Amino acid sequence: MEDLRTVEGILDFAIRNEEESIELYTDLAKKTTRPGMEHVFLQFADEERGHKAKLLAVKAGKQLQPAATKIADLRISDFVVDVTPGPDLDYQGALIVAMKKEKAAFALYTQLAELAPEPSLRDLLLALAQEEAKHKLRFEIEYDQVVLKDN
Repeated sequence: MEDLRTVEGILDFAIRNEEESIELYTDLAKKTTRPGMEHVFLQFADEERGHKAKLLAVKAGKQLQPAATKIADLRISDFVVDVTPGPDLDYQGALIVAMKKEKAAFALYTQLAELAPEPSLRDLLLALAQEEAKHKLRFEIEYDQVVLKDN
């Protein structure tokens, strides 16, 4: 377990979280049957790879810019039942899994920012939290337009 009181520990923890997200989205891409969603999930995996690269760059000493805007929250993920990913995961379930994962990642980065011993690391973590909020919003919009529209 990483020491979340140090920059190194926070960065290692965040990098591991991004690796888990990459694996999740890659797996969802393999399981989805909805046209175009494989590409969407693979895109999200690529975005998570970008987050990992940012974290690795900071770990190597690079400074990054803080987030400029706060992302809207439709809060759809607050009102859907948890879904366990499996071989029979349908499109609605995949969206729920993704929304919940992004919500958790947002919360994680926000909490890690509160623990950050340096302002530059706090700014990076808050920027990554906003990136995760952006992902969640995209999934919520898709869920609203496709799943809720059909019900």
